[in-house]
Amino acid sequence: MSHARSAALVLVGGAVGTLGRHGVAESWAASSSVWPWPTFVVNIVGSLALGLVVVRMTRPDHDGRLLLGTGLLGGFTTYSAFAIETDRLFRDDRLVLAVLYPPITVTLGIVAAVAGMLLGRRQIA
Repeated sequence: MSHARSAALVLVGGAVGTLGRHGVAESWAASSSVWPWPTFVVNIVGSLALGLVVVRMTRPDHDGRLLLGTGLLGGFTTYSAFAIETDRLFRDDRLVLAVLYPPITVTLGIVAAVAGMLLGRRQIA
């Protein structure tokens, strides 16, 4: 596969994923919550979906893996916003949430990714 084709697949997927994440964030914008739900949800859902993609599309250069895994889910999930929100929790003196948010997000992300992989393997069999 050419580098241009690979880049185009990642670009298109990333654009769609980023717009999806933006849509989730905007739909939650009106609610006032102490927990950063939009980023939390996209990271957990994205981890589950990535687990499925990794199992179903095993070759790293697979068109679907580049489009969906690297592009779409790479754009949809966001650990940069996760880091900013953790900092914001600290700055707002919500110390308990600031300490709990990172390990809960990462742990549930791993659990979701493993669940996605198990689900993907189950569908293959």
